[in-house]
Amino acid sequence: MGRTVSLTIDDRTVTATAGERLLWVALDNGIYIPHLCAIKEADPAASCRLCFVEVEGCPRPVTACTEPVRDGMVVRTRSPQIDRLVATGFELLMSVHRLDCAHCPKNRRCELQKIAARRKLKLRPGRLAVIDRNLPVDESHPLYNYDPNKCVLCGRCVWVCRQLARAGVLGFAWRGFERRVTTFEGRPLGEWDCSACGLCVEACPVGALALKEAAR
Repeated sequence: MGRTVSLTIDDRTVTATAGERLLWVALDNGIYIPHLCAIKEADPAASCRLCFVEVEGCPRPVTACTEPVRDGMVVRTRSPQIDRLVATGFELLMSVHRLDCAHCPKNRRCELQKIAARRKLKLRPGRLAVIDRNLPVDESHPLYNYDPNKCVLCGRCVWVCRQLARAGVLGFAWRGFERRVTTFEGRPLGEWDCSACGLCVEACPVGALALKEAAR
């Protein structure tokens, strides 16, 4: 057990174990920081770029999921600069996200909706053109559908498939705008020896991976 440290987040003094990641310390104390890719048990990827905060003494904002807490730390989760960074990152995500909340099984439980509500952001981008990649939806699995047009590339499903399910069915392929979650050789999910544990569906924050209607 590490030593206990005291830090200040948004004028609130909280305690934590030295070395804990700032994101989880804040969330455990009821202080919301937007995030999509973070998994408490995993090494931080900082890929969603939504958990920026300001730390006194740091020359620029840092990602809360990668920042270890230390004694005397002073943190701000909101400022004009932080709000701009988060808003821009969110708008970039939404510019390639197929928005279909009314028909999405994750509606009202979606992390994108939560971020938009907490930070008063619009789900439909205002400054950026929306790009529909029009990728085929994989409906081959008997229990799940995978819609890559809704995927935010958070990597949660990949991590749980490898580390918890020990299946390794899902992974990332390609780079940049073409990057996506897929299977080896891009074969349909239904062709793989999937244990149907449902952990990938549970981990998905946005409904890209979802139970078929008959399985709900």
